Amino acid sequence: MKKKRIVSGMRPTGKLHLGHVHGALINWKRLQEGFECFYFIADWHALTSEYANTQIIGESVNDIVIDWISVGLDPEQCTFFVQSQIKEHAELHLIFSMITPLAWLERNPTYKDQLKELSQKDLTTYGFLGYPVLQAADILMYKANGVPVGEDQAPHVELTREIARRFNHLYGRPLFPEPDTLLTPTSKLLGIDRRKMSKSYNNSISLSETDEDLYKKVGQMITDPQRMRRTDPGDPSVCNVYSFHEIYTEKDTVEKIAKECRSAGIGCVECKKIMAQGLNKWLEPVRDKRKALEADMKKVTEIISDGNSRARAIAVETMREVKELIKLA
Repeated sequence: MKKKRIVSGMRPTGKLHLGHVHGALINWKRLQEGFECFYFIADWHALTSEYANTQIIGESVNDIVIDWISVGLDPEQCTFFVQSQIKEHAELHLIFSMITPLAWLERNPTYKDQLKELSQKDLTTYGFLGYPVLQAADILMYKANGVPVGEDQAPHVELTREIARRFNHLYGRPLFPEPDTLLTPTSKLLGIDRRKMSKSYNNSISLSETDEDLYKKVGQMITDPQRMRRTDPGDPSVCNVYSFHEIYTEKDTVEKIAKECRSAGIGCVECKKIMAQGLNKWLEPVRDKRKALEADMKKVTEIISDGNSRARAIAVETMREVKELIKLA
């Protein structure tokens, strides 16, 4: 029985962090067992916010693939490709932009949220407003059956479904399936300042942190804001460090820390050190895999090249069908 196909991507705007792991990559790793997976590096999407800082985009492409493989994504099971290397994406984006009502884009809640979150950048551009149309092209190019995304990206998948319906209706053939939204569990991990973990906020813990930088960042983490002194009892349920403990520390130790925190039997400094040890232990095999891949960049390049070829073959055929339908063949 043929596997269903899923498509998702990440923007190359710097090193990947723990938020990416728990917000997407663990789910991607699980899905690769049962789906035909296409995971792409969304460098054109990165331009929507990094158009004035393009150097970071090129520098991040190989890093992303290295991180993907290091956390367990298998290039033998998944197709990794670079968006800008498949020129058909731009072509389909252009065609979709001709049939997408402007009101559909202006009502997008993610657009409004991003304008506020990235207020330090000028995002009042055509490219940023049209981001979901390009995303629709990325997804529908491969006739995806599903798209694994976080809750904040769900409106984009719904818009993709609307664009697919509109195209199929206008041109009289159900060429594009309407992909399902495969919601990724929301990551419990916040940044070291208790805001959403993000490179933009400079509050993230990356997969490539050195031991020294890791312990330094953990030491800066905000704990229970109501716990002012070592002798004050704490509340693990509102402590960001405890959220990390629940993932990276052994279960028996986590239970002990929760009990001692509530009775002021352990201080935040000691609590952070224990968590950092568990996190560091979890990161060790990831770092080792990263080092092996960094020492064999030829292999990384070949993986990307092979993925580009597989993706391009499908994209060329999809565009042949599209052009035939809209009488541009």
